[in-house]
Parts: sequence; structure tokens; C-alpha cells
Amino acid sequence: MLQHPRAKVHRMFELVEPIATVTFSEVANEAFLALGMRNYWDGYFAGRAAPLGLAPAAVVHAVFYNFADGEVARHIPWVWGKISPEEAIAVRERGSAAALRQMIGELADSPGLVRIADLATRAAVSAPAEGRALYAGLQALDVPEESVARLWHAATLLREHRGDGHNAALLAHGIGGTEAHVLMALSLGMRAEEFGRIHHLPKAQLAAVVDRLRGRGLVDAAGGFTDAGRETRERIDALTDELAAPAYDVLSTDELDELVTGLEPIAAAVWAVDK
Repeated sequence: MLQHPRAKVHRMFELVEPIATVTFSEVANEAFLALGMRNYWDGYFAGRAAPLGLAPAAVVHAVFYNFADGEVARHIPWVWGKISPEEAIAVRERGSAAALRQMIGELADSPGLVRIADLATRAAVSAPAEGRALYAGLQALDVPEESVARLWHAATLLREHRGDGHNAALLAHGIGGTEAHVLMALSLGMRAEEFGRIHHLPKAQLAAVVDRLRGRGLVDAAGGFTDAGRETRERIDALTDELAAPAYDVLSTDELDELVTGLEPIAAAVWAVDK
């Protein structure tokens, strides 16, 4: 049984996601480009894979789960000829903290931010790491002292802890990485070829992925969800929330409520900038 209601665990995902993903914004990207990265994706893979150390492309591909074959290998290990994992971790933290501070404005210096960063960090460092390679790598890093950086770091830990669990849920349901993107697109009311993370794939390759899902009865003839497909997606989401929940066991009900309330204006400020 979940210590906290699933709805509250899912709400934390909604609030943590925009805070963690400031790391993929222009401010952080420019910091990597300044160090010799060729493009956005070099910086993405250098920063996100850095906690894994000098892992080969095949390992990063397995851990990240949802990139098409060959996409990781275009960046790993090339980036490690320009920057070390330790440098990438530092650059990512600095750039992400700067981006978050810029996006949330005066909230960055509000008296309550220290408390919210502390609550988020308590949850973020306490989660079980077994079977969660990327989260374990992040958990081994030093927690930043500055409050905005600490909040970003905590959000990133919570995001990747949930992400590792989501990959396990997908695997348990026999859904591969590219297939997961197709299901995500359909859940957003989009056709697979319209979805940003997979629209660039060769048409024949993407069609084969959709055909596999159709063969399993998850996608209909028109390329939309079947009832079975929708139910599978819902089961995966429910299991993902369940696997993410232990991160919050360290917090009391009142503390988790306080954390949710404190994160809401911060996440809203980030969303407002992104739109």
C-alpha cells in the first residue's frame, strides 16, 4: 500500500518535471557549446550521462531506454574527448541553476525556497537505488549548498528515480523505447509521425514500430489507441507512480503537502517562461 495517495505522488511528478528540465534549456545548452560541444544533443548526452562515468554508448542507450538505435552513439563517447564526466556534472549544475534562477525571478530569493529545497532534497536522496542505474549515479553526487541549485538537483534526482521506474514498467509490459514514444504521442492526441522525439525517424522504421503495436492490438487501423492500448498505457502510468512513491516515504503527510504547495508557484513560473 502506498504511504501517500497516488494522486499526490503523480502531482509531485508534474511539479518536479519543469524544474528538473530547465537543464535542457538554452542557458544550460550555451554553457556546453562554449566548451566545444557541436550541438544541443552533445550537451544533452554529456550532462545527463555524466553520472554514469565513461560508460560506453551501449550502456547509456540501455539506461536511457527510449532513444532509437544509433542515436546515443553519435554523441557518446565523442563528447568525452572534449569534456570529462566530472566537468560535465559541474557545467550542468551551474547552467541549470542559472536557468532556474532566471526563470523563477524573485521566487529564487524568497524565504520559503530554502525550506522547499530542503524538503525536496530529503525525499530525493532517500529513495531506494536498487535497479535504478541513473538515479544511483546521481545519488552518489554531492548535494549543492546553494538553495536554487539544491532544488534543481533534488528535482533531477526525483525525476530520474521516477524515470528509472518508468523504464521498468515499460519493460514489464513489453514496451520498447520507441514504442513508448508512440504511446506517449497517442496519449497526447497526436499521431506518431507528429511527435517531436520520433518524427525524424525514417518513415519505414516508424511504420514498423506502429505495426508491431497494431499486431499486439494496442493500436487500431487508423493509427490511434485501441481500448487495450489505452488500458496498457494507464497500467504503465499507475505502476510508474507506484514505483516512484518510496521517494516520499521519508516525508510526513504534512511535509509532502507543504512541499507540493511550495513547488506549485515555482513550477508555474518555469512553465510560464517555456510557453
